[in-house]
Amino acid sequence: MRKIETLMNQAIQKEIDWKLDNTEVISCSNVSDVYLHGNLIARIGETWMELFDGGWQTATTKSRLNAILSAHGCPGERVFQQKGQWFITINGAKVPFFSGMRLN
Repeated sequence: MRKIETLMNQAIQKEIDWKLDNTEVISCSNVSDVYLHGNLIARIGETWMELFDGGWQTATTKSRLNAILSAHGCPGERVFQQKGQWFITINGAKVPFFSGMRLN
């Protein structure tokens, strides 16, 4: 995991506002919103999270989402790309990724 992603996850865990380079966390009322280049890529609550691609399915977006899933999701959850299409592994199943998907 990249240092910026470690710091991002610490901000989410502590529910504090934080920004470094192209990544920002804004926390309010037990919800942390994560932005990459000003685009919302994740919303993390106490028992749920919503994932977005921010309109850009890039390696950096995928890396940030996987860092969030690693720290705040369930074991084995990850976003990956196959033949140009994004998927997410949930409970061992390969599911097509869509922006705004909610995980509980």
